[in-house]
Amino acid sequence: MGGGGSPVSGEARPAGAFRGLATLLRRAEDGLAAGALLLMAALPVLELLLRKTVGTGIPGSIGYVENLTLWVAFLGAMVASREKGHLSLSTGVQFLPAPWKRVTATAAALASVAVATGLAWASLELVKATMPSPMAIAGWLREWHVQLVLPVSFAVMALRFAWHAGGWPERGVAALGIPLAWVVGFPLAGHASALLLPGLLALIAVAFLGAPIFVALGGSALLLFFADEVAVSAVPSDTFSLVTSSSIPMIPLFTLAGFLLAEGGSSRRLLRLFRALFGWLPGGLPVVAALVCAFFTAFTGASGVTILALGGLLLPVLLESGYRERFSVGLLTATGSIGLLFPPSLPVILYAVTGRIPIPDLFRAAFLPGILLLATVSAFGLVEAVRSRAPRPRFDVREAGRALREAAWEVALPFVPLVAMFGIPGLLSGFCGQVEAAALTVAYALAIETVVHRDLHPLRDIPRVVVRCLTLLGGILVILGVAKGLTNYLVDAEIPMHATEWVRAHIESRWVFLLALNVFLLVVGCVMDIFSAIVVVVPLIVPVAAAFQVHPVHLGVIFLANLELGYLTPPVGLNLFLASYRFGRPLLQVARDTLPFLLALLGAVLVITYAPGLLGLSGLPPVPTGRGG
Repeated sequence: MGGGGSPVSGEARPAGAFRGLATLLRRAEDGLAAGALLLMAALPVLELLLRKTVGTGIPGSIGYVENLTLWVAFLGAMVASREKGHLSLSTGVQFLPAPWKRVTATAAALASVAVATGLAWASLELVKATMPSPMAIAGWLREWHVQLVLPVSFAVMALRFAWHAGGWPERGVAALGIPLAWVVGFPLAGHASALLLPGLLALIAVAFLGAPIFVALGGSALLLFFADEVAVSAVPSDTFSLVTSSSIPMIPLFTLAGFLLAEGGSSRRLLRLFRALFGWLPGGLPVVAALVCAFFTAFTGASGVTILALGGLLLPVLLESGYRERFSVGLLTATGSIGLLFPPSLPVILYAVTGRIPIPDLFRAAFLPGILLLATVSAFGLVEAVRSRAPRPRFDVREAGRALREAAWEVALPFVPLVAMFGIPGLLSGFCGQVEAAALTVAYALAIETVVHRDLHPLRDIPRVVVRCLTLLGGILVILGVAKGLTNYLVDAEIPMHATEWVRAHIESRWVFLLALNVFLLVVGCVMDIFSAIVVVVPLIVPVAAAFQVHPVHLGVIFLANLELGYLTPPVGLNLFLASYRFGRPLLQVARDTLPFLLALLGAVLVITYAPGLLGLSGLPPVPTGRGG
């Protein structure tokens, strides 16, 4: 009788041991990824301090930081696959019956496993090809040691896509992607050309059914290179060259600074300050909401973070102040992407690197257009305040002073990288480069949240914030990496040259070209995220725009402003999905609430396109050829 409980205990013991092992591996993975990101932020600061105090820095520190970016990117991609955090469209799935959602999810998982397996194999080929190379970082760290993270990461992602497919039957079907990748790569290698069109159509389909965006881009690149009998290791090779380039480390560093602020109490302090300064104006509270959202979007580089982090704080404030629910939801959905034109926006940095123009020039040119977009949204607040007769508090000098003192550290934050790079005219010259300035911004944000205000505990909270940041970074940087491979294929196939010839043969007017460009970019914004759109589309349109004498910097502002609208454009605007999730409203209702803002912002984008002189975009200086940044 007494042994009756033994079988249960015996079953529970292995299950408990399995959960314990899974927890241990999860913590090890999080610790390794977070350690890589924090080390990446610490090295430039330490290098700067040593250089200014003892006259010598850390040998090879720049190389370490650039290659740590690869590890941050792909360890983050592993974390994103574990947390189901990869960016996807999932548009078609929203309207399918529940049984069909199960089928489409399994199909998307099958494709994801197959592509991730193919990328893992291609990455392993890259490592094997790099092994004989004598290239080393700081004289001792071989390149292939750094590249090892690529095959490991893609292999882990393939296994996790299979595991997350659903129950065991769905997992079994998804796991067939592993032998499928082998069959396509070897037994069917002689039929690569015949497989190209069906494969590309299948990838487009699964992208709309929930497969991560990087799967569609990376799978397309593999198929195209494969059909042309080019070594598929070219895809991870392009990934390695892009992610380890000199300007890309700014992306994870500024994103980390933004996450630290968003997870701490900075949003509350800035909201109090802006309410004290502008809340007494007609429509002052919507202006405040737009300013707070723009601030955080500029630092995180992702409108989704702004909506998810600040939506729950700002929506109740707007509703309690008498603003209509439809207006409030539309406002917060639209303002989630407004800050993408302000420093230190990550899309601006990436566009400058891809378009080979100086980063400071693009930031200067984008500033006034960003103000125009912000003013356009704020004007709605004025109209709504009159319409709804929302009450306005009186201006309180004492409250404004107290709020300013409390948020003084946050107010000074945007000036940290600017002063570090460019100095103060007549007082201080710039004393560091762009990556070091980004690392100083991280150190400053960390000090605000852990030392000055103590909103975040260094041991309890910082690891959690860093892992959340890594989930976003992994989703973004893996897209950029595989998109680079697809872009290089299109360039090698002379697609930009053929596109230029076709456009010049069919369009003669510069104004008609600009209108066609706006329509094209709005469509791109509907179906692609801004990061992959920059890497894939920019090399295609730059030579075409040059044929119509559109200045490269003006083209960059046009591109980024249009892609901001893509976040709001049905049916797949990312902000619409995130706002629907965050505010608990149906997707179509959110799209309807956002439509007036979309139309108004479209008018502002047309002003940016056709009246550049009003925004200081005419008479821009020549841009030197060579690498941006």
